[in-house]
Formats: sequence, structure tokens, C-alpha cells
Amino acid sequence: MKHKIRVKVNGRLYEREVSSHKTLLEFLRDDLDITSPKYACGKGECGACTVLVDGKPINSCLMLAVEVDGKEVQTVESLMEGEKLHPLQRAFIDHDALQCGFCTPGMLMSAYALLKRNPNPTVEEVKEAISGNLCRCTGYKQIIEAILDAASKLRGGGE
Repeated sequence: MKHKIRVKVNGRLYEREVSSHKTLLEFLRDDLDITSPKYACGKGECGACTVLVDGKPINSCLMLAVEVDGKEVQTVESLMEGEKLHPLQRAFIDHDALQCGFCTPGMLMSAYALLKRNPNPTVEEVKEAISGNLCRCTGYKQIIEAILDAASKLRGGGE
């Protein structure tokens, strides 16, 4: 069965017909060619597919596309301003908080959601915010440092 949906993705409005069983992850990747959310576990356990739906981090492999009708979805592509990286993206580079990069888009979206609701998080709050995002390469020390550094810069703590 097909359903017509209207959804804003990264600031752009889309109207599409989607099947009842299509996940948000499949819709983003296959229909809109937005490939930053990654397919990994397919069970909501790794966070590689994390996107924001109305500002909240969601495992897009667990949400159906029909559920985003009338909502706003953000992927990591929404963070950049033209060619300029978001301070969070810059901090991940500066702190070597990525290696293979597979987890990075989901990690960035979880961190971005945290910083939107709490611009001055503690280490424990950062750990909690990214607890649904698994990284097999870098370890979490650099990721936590990057998020705290970005928070400081976003609050005006210097470049």
C-alpha cells in the first residue's frame, strides 16, 4: 500500500508516495539520495542511521517513512552553511574524533541535538547523549572532547 507524505528534509519540502513498509532510512537513502545516514545493524542498536525528527535523535532504521508525514527531518548535511563546516564537524576533525567515518554522521546528529537543548553539557551528559551511537575505531575519548570543544565554541569560547 502506498501513502503520500509531505516532509521537510534539511530545509527542503518533499512530497512523495512511499510504501507502508519503507523505513525512513530507506526513504532518505533510496528516494532522496541522502546517504549520510548509514545502514548497519537494522535494529536500532548502533546509531549509524541517527537523524533528527522534529529536533529529536531517531534511529531511522526503526521509523517508517509514513511516520514523518508533516514533520521535519535533519541529517548531517543540514549542519553545513554552504561550504563552511559546523563547529561540531570542525571539532571532530580537530580532535581526530573519526577514523573510518561510518558512525560519524549519526554521532554528529546525536551531539547536535544535545547541544541544541543543552549548550553547556557535562562529560556525563555527553556520554548519555551519544550512548546509542557505537564507534569501533576511535574510542570515545576524542569524540567526547570534540563535542565539549564545539559546545565551548558555540557558546563563544573562541575559535
